[in-house]
Amino acid sequence: MAEAGKGVTAGKLAVTVQKRLSRAQEKVMQKLGKADETKDVVFEEMVANFNKQMGEGTKLQRDLKAYLAAVKTMHETSRRLQDCLADMYEPEWFGKEEMDAVVEEMIEKEMDNNLEDTDTMWLDFHQNITDSSVPSMDSYLTQFPEIKARIAKRDRKMVDFDSARHHFSSLQKGKKKDEAKIAKPAALLEMAAPSWAQGLLSAHQVAQTNLSYNQAEEELGRAQKIFEELNVELQDQLPVLWDSRVGVYVNTFQSLAGHQERFHKEMSKLSQNLNDIMTKLEEQRQLNEEANHSQAATSPTSPASNSSEYELPPGFLYKVKAIHEYAATDGDELELTIGDLVLVLAIDNPDEQDDGWLMGVQESVWIRTKDISSKGVFPENFTQKV
Repeated sequence: MAEAGKGVTAGKLAVTVQKRLSRAQEKVMQKLGKADETKDVVFEEMVANFNKQMGEGTKLQRDLKAYLAAVKTMHETSRRLQDCLADMYEPEWFGKEEMDAVVEEMIEKEMDNNLEDTDTMWLDFHQNITDSSVPSMDSYLTQFPEIKARIAKRDRKMVDFDSARHHFSSLQKGKKKDEAKIAKPAALLEMAAPSWAQGLLSAHQVAQTNLSYNQAEEELGRAQKIFEELNVELQDQLPVLWDSRVGVYVNTFQSLAGHQERFHKEMSKLSQNLNDIMTKLEEQRQLNEEANHSQAATSPTSPASNSSEYELPPGFLYKVKAIHEYAATDGDELELTIGDLVLVLAIDNPDEQDDGWLMGVQESVWIRTKDISSKGVFPENFTQKV
């Protein structure tokens, strides 16, 4: 059994080698112009379109994956940038609490409420593209290797068909010559044979010629059938594949554009919130600058204006400056005007202190009257330390 198996394998190998040699010989003959080649201009155009389509699809798939990698990188750098902004935002700047809230909101709003896992918007954006655009391109491109292999097979079978056709044509010409020879005087072998055997020799030559001719005709029929079947299938399939590219491109870019639109729409809201806070911070800076210029122009420098040169009230902690106007709404509250300096005092009973409120006395009032009874409470976020 093992010997038989080796024989079959060796036989197949010999046939394969013989086919390759025959095809190579046929190609050389065609290039030298000694054998005609089957041409199909329409099919060659289909193959050119196929190669173009496969190249475009492969490039689009590669660029989609590069885009996904860029989205992931952008997500990571955006997160680091937000963390950096939150870390460097100083406590006395306008909207510190709002700033923290916005950064936190930028994290929270990035969560996709439509997903049970509440993944971030960036991750959701990345995942949506991964789930929709990339798989459709992968599926689209899986068709090409199989069709490419069939085109190559069709080219090989066309060479086999041309070779069989040329072999059959040469036998046809040889048969006519043999028939002419048979009609002429007998050859040396026939002349040497008895007269009764000369007819048998002639009949044998005719039979051998007919056998080779019939075998060549059958081989030509088989080669033609295989080639035409492959050719017809590809002629039906290639135009359909070529037309399908438009739908694939439309679906891919429509899906991508839809995900981009939703993502950037949500992110634009968060970006606008951040821009509003930066605008208010700039307004605060300008107000402080104007207040400082105004105070320098209207208040001459005097020893009494320096806290180190006058007696500080009992319980003094630090000094603040008003950056917003505040109208007192109760008798125990302090009226504030932008630029006012306030001496912050410790509250006798800290448990009674409300969050975000301080106790203090106007510096100018204290210097003038030394009266601690003029103290009052005021909102801390309307002032900043000096």
